[in-house]
Amino acid sequence: MNAKNNEKLLPDHVEDVLEAAARTLEKRPSASHAMIARMHDHAGMLAPLQLEQKRLIHRDESVRRQSDAFREIRTRLLGMGGQQNFVTLVVSVSPRSGSSFVARNLAAAFAFDEAKTSLLIDCNLRYPDQHRALGVDPVTGGLIDLLEHPALGIERILYPTGIPRMRLIPAGRAHENIGEYYSSYRMSAVLDALRCRYPDRYLFLDGPAIKGSPDARILSDLADFVVVVAGYGRDTPAAISQAVTNFDPAKLAGVVFNQVP
Repeated sequence: MNAKNNEKLLPDHVEDVLEAAARTLEKRPSASHAMIARMHDHAGMLAPLQLEQKRLIHRDESVRRQSDAFREIRTRLLGMGGQQNFVTLVVSVSPRSGSSFVARNLAAAFAFDEAKTSLLIDCNLRYPDQHRALGVDPVTGGLIDLLEHPALGIERILYPTGIPRMRLIPAGRAHENIGEYYSSYRMSAVLDALRCRYPDRYLFLDGPAIKGSPDARILSDLADFVVVVAGYGRDTPAAISQAVTNFDPAKLAGVVFNQVP
């Protein structure tokens, strides 16, 4: 399936299709420099080989094509967002299309900019995987723990990732009534607090698949932009077209064709 060949099969508002095929990796005013400098985490910074083992982009030439693909998406989002920071929801058309892979690498691409910080929030509560992919042990809890017990405090669920200026909030304890959390006032308040505390912090929500669940649509109400991930050779043009109708066209940043499950 080729992005250019399928453009006419997608709705008009998805005319800018973003292709990020990651073959090598397997298949508000600015904040002060001092504030951002505190997020460097040099002691725990991962080496390029370690990043590749975790399927993460970095600055070296060995993954230049993949890094450039995610920088292209970053440029698209920044062009839509203007001067303010924003919240981006990343969701797949169907399960195992690679939205978690795209979400963490997009967050990493934003963290490449020394004037910005990024925060990845695992909102895929049925299949939470970001803490495992990044090698994080969520000993003090995650998103659900905070929503159920606000006294826990946000700082206790912010984890370093080994990438300077990038943090993770893992999903936390699994729960059956997921949609209730997404539509709660607390969820909205937490996202507002996370975005407003540092004006150069960009938030990325790793959401559940669109197919078979309303949760992705519910989460989109909390986001400024939506990036839809289609499995290359997995999701049909018809499935992609149907998936994007779940979202406000003004929020839809584009469709990423991804080869990594």
